[in-house]
Amino acid sequence: MIYGLLIISFVLIIVGAMMLTDGSVAVAQKFKVPEFIVGLTIVAVGTSMPELTVSFMSALAGKGDMAIGNVIGSNIFNTLLILGVCALASPIIFTKSNIRRDIPICIAATVALLGVTLLNQNITRLEGIILLAGYIAMVILTIRADRKALAAAPATDTKHEERAKPMPLWRIPIWIIGGLAGLIYGGEMFVSSASAIAREWGVSEATIAITLVAGGTSMPELASSLISIFKGKTSLALGNVLGSNIANILLILGTCSTVTPLTMGDVAMSDVYVCVGATFVLMLSALVIGRDKLTRFEGLLFIACYIAYVYTLI
Repeated sequence: MIYGLLIISFVLIIVGAMMLTDGSVAVAQKFKVPEFIVGLTIVAVGTSMPELTVSFMSALAGKGDMAIGNVIGSNIFNTLLILGVCALASPIIFTKSNIRRDIPICIAATVALLGVTLLNQNITRLEGIILLAGYIAMVILTIRADRKALAAAPATDTKHEERAKPMPLWRIPIWIIGGLAGLIYGGEMFVSSASAIAREWGVSEATIAITLVAGGTSMPELASSLISIFKGKTSLALGNVLGSNIANILLILGTCSTVTPLTMGDVAMSDVYVCVGATFVLMLSALVIGRDKLTRFEGLLFIACYIAYVYTLI
């Protein structure tokens, strides 16, 4: 029964996130917001909505360790398992922007997480505001950089490009309200189900958050990354993972701790170290080991590292 509720809640969260994202994109299109800004903001946040929902509901329920554990576990899952599986399917090429901007920002966000957790084993409101401000600053700088890149790029003929049919006006509020309802109700059900499973298995809620909950909330990233790989867009898969990792720390933990301070509880510093280490290994792979690409062999090593890490937890 508990596992059934967990699956139902997960489906509600995923469907709710898709509906809310589609509705928000439709609103942006109605107001003629540029497509690349929609992609950097609404769509990017939409893919992290399951993590945001579960962490936010956990924080409101006073389960700060589940909120932090979900983010740490998701980032480890994204870096080691998702990139490992994707690299195993097809070597991932690192672009100049990945090496010069995306991975360094991801490292900076991860080191910021290490700093605040080392300081006092929790994340205060002030630290949450700083993390959130960092995310907003990153989005603004990225938008400016992309605007310059678009302005410098040669003009293309868009006359014959197929455009998606806009969402009818009457459907937009239904999608937004329905999406929010699915996220809220599904999030509450997910947290209560995960807590019940932790009690049944005799492990801490933090362990469930780092493994089961984190893996569940990262399924959209896994699916979209694999689709990108099969379409031959390896850089898109990498960008999806890096963007999700940055949003998890700066946006999700920033938002949750701004609303209510988070305590690590049963989340160990060793979990934070693994999160930081995985990010640095990715940078090392980009600069030295794989010569600007993540090879199949490295992907296999990433997967093995993730399995070994989970084994130490359970």
